[in-house]
Amino acid sequence: MVSIDLIKQLREETGISVGECKKALEQASGDMAKAKGLLRAWGKEVAERKQKREAKEGLVGVYAHATGKVAAMVQVRCETDFVSRSADFKNLCHELALQVVSMDPADVPSLLDQQYVRDASKTIRNLVEEMIAKLGENIVVERFIRFEL
Repeated sequence: MVSIDLIKQLREETGISVGECKKALEQASGDMAKAKGLLRAWGKEVAERKQKREAKEGLVGVYAHATGKVAAMVQVRCETDFVSRSADFKNLCHELALQVVSMDPADVPSLLDQQYVRDASKTIRNLVEEMIAKLGENIVVERFIRFEL
């Protein structure tokens, strides 16, 4: 039996449902790192299934560096207007624009393969897959543009 405090901690760190956190912790015998690995693997499976669904809604995320000399806009699509208005989706769009400003990728595939600037243990693709699992919708990074003086 896994303690409720451990389930709560994993939920707060990942944003994944309580039920999934409990299941992962039980399968990992209470090992937090193993449970996170399981959740990541399950999230990837969910993302693969959801990628077949059409993403018609979305947002344009914008980030400008404090110097005002570099900025980026990223077009990110999701399935519903409800998700596009969520704080999690808005934050993802912001983080993707920040990544483009920071790392200057050549195109969307190279952006997705880059290490995430805030957490080198994951790629941008991992970040998007985690959000797909969390929000339950397909998410597509459509395009981006970077401006620099």
